[in-house]
Amino acid sequence: MILGDFLLAVGQMGDPRFQRVLWLGLGLTVLLLIAVYGGFVWLIALFVPGSITLPWVGWTLHPDFALSLAAGVLMMVASVFLMVPVASAFSGLFLDQVAEAVEDVHYPALPPAPALPWSEMLGDALRFFVVLVLVNAVALTLGLLLGPLAPVLFWAVNGYLLGREYFQMAAMRRVGRKGATALRRRHGVEIWAAGVLMALPLTVPVLNLLVPILGAATFTHLFHRLSGLRPARNV
Repeated sequence: MILGDFLLAVGQMGDPRFQRVLWLGLGLTVLLLIAVYGGFVWLIALFVPGSITLPWVGWTLHPDFALSLAAGVLMMVASVFLMVPVASAFSGLFLDQVAEAVEDVHYPALPPAPALPWSEMLGDALRFFVVLVLVNAVALTLGLLLGPLAPVLFWAVNGYLLGREYFQMAAMRRVGRKGATALRRRHGVEIWAAGVLMALPLTVPVLNLLVPILGAATFTHLFHRLSGLRPARNV
């Protein structure tokens, strides 16, 4: 049943609304990384002298250039680890559009869901980003100690996180935060299993960037299935 929800989500990946959310998330992530690097360079130019001539030796050093270069390398390394959670956080601001697209295609008889306040969506996206970074840092640390079991820990932890957040997002559109929490607790094992399915692509470069869209769509199907509703048609 979970695999069916996932396949329905994959089958709709060509939907223009899915594509829009994907590119918005990636574009905002790249702009943020560029802005952070630009901020570092500006601070370096502000506080670090452009050149220093060493006494007696006579060598002229350019610490501003060296630090700017080091900042660039640091940002490239950091982007490897931050690209996915940051893109997920940005995409989270627009995942309501993914759920809406799923319902328009597969559940056309449903009335429009009430729009969530922008502040609430922003808070949820920021909270998910912080939790995702912190838990993965802990999982990475423990993974160094567990060796071959590290991927299992990664999938298990992220499966719980992704299942919790994406199901909450999908369900609260229709039944509110309290109703979503109650439903999630009743179906915790199945939601965790679906989250693990979402966590598997996180270990595959490029494919991991699709996880927010696939997660939102898959868990929208999962929520409606648990609520007793079946898709009207497939695409």
